[in-house]
Formats: sequence, C-alpha cells, structure tokens
Amino acid sequence: MNNSIPTFFLGDEYFIDEKVNFLKFTNEYKVYNEQGAQIGIIKQRMSGWHKFLTLLINKGMMPFHLEITDVNDQLQATISRGWTFWMSKITVTDPAGVEIGLIKQKFKFFKPTFTIDDAATGENIAQITGDWKAWNFVIKDAKGTEMGKISKKWAGALKEIFTTADKYNVSIDPNYAENKQKVAIVATAITIDMVLKESK
Repeated sequence: MNNSIPTFFLGDEYFIDEKVNFLKFTNEYKVYNEQGAQIGIIKQRMSGWHKFLTLLINKGMMPFHLEITDVNDQLQATISRGWTFWMSKITVTDPAGVEIGLIKQKFKFFKPTFTIDDAATGENIAQITGDWKAWNFVIKDAKGTEMGKISKKWAGALKEIFTTADKYNVSIDPNYAENKQKVAIVATAITIDMVLKESK
C-alpha cells in the first residue's frame, strides 16, 4: 500500500449525497464511507462573475472547479475544466496542484464515456461507461477488467439511509492498488454526477 496518497482515497466504498440548496449556483455533495460516517465533501468553487455568466451562457461551455476535501476541510483532490465548445477535457490534480489524471468525455445518447489517462505518461488507466438515465456505470482498468461500479442500488446498513434519487454509491475493487492512479479514478467516479450536470 502506498500511504503517500490521501487517507480519503484508501477506502473502497463511497456514498455520495447531494446537499440541496434552493436558488443555488453551485453544487455540493457529502461523502460517506460504508459505515455511514462522513469522510468528506465535494464543493464547487465559483466566483461572482462566473455566477453572473451562468445566467447568460450555456454552463456546458463554461469552466468549472470542484474540490474534494476531508471532514477537516483539507484538500484531497481537485477536478477542473476550462472553457469548452465540444467534448470536455477535465484535469484531476492532487493537493499540491500536480496533475495526476486527464479525463476525456464523450456522449452518446445518454451513455457518457469518460476515459482517464495518467497525466505524466499519457497512458490510459481507466474508463467509465454507463447509462446516465438508468444510473448504472462500470469502471474498467486499462486492460478492460472491471474494477468498480457507480450505482444507485446497494445493500447493507446504509440502504435505509440513502433512499432518494440524488444519492449514489461508488464501489472500488479492494484489490486495486493504492496509488495516484486510484486517486484519479476515484476522484472522477465520485464527482461524476456533478461533472455530468455541469456538462449539460
């Protein structure tokens, strides 16, 4: 195990719960582990001028900046995108601001595909594909082997807690290596709802 990655990313189960704010410009999600304890939060950072522009411009073209923090408000990873006019290219950075992953996004009839490449080598490390309408995604590694899922269906103690449509679960194979690649993959998976909403 590589303990140089943030503790937040050492887990295998992530339960994402959207915090609903009426008249909101930004999105915010709480992140829980399989025991139901909150382990972090995903926040969208947006300046005043950016909020104003969202009233005038299609937000699918606009940049966005998402921060994953732990319960002590310590930054764990950042996902960001610049201005775009077609398919998005999204960057995952670690707390030091070093790029660790590049996400390329493709859409096909409610079936989005995200390819995740290693920022240093450019090599593909994973792909997330699925059905946005049915909320069922599969995460595969570079060899095409399934290494995780994103779903609104799960069993266990948290089943009774998370019952509404704005919540989902990210499950990663416990045997997958704890390294920077896992950080990039998990960061992409747990923010997938926010990324999809910002890309519409």
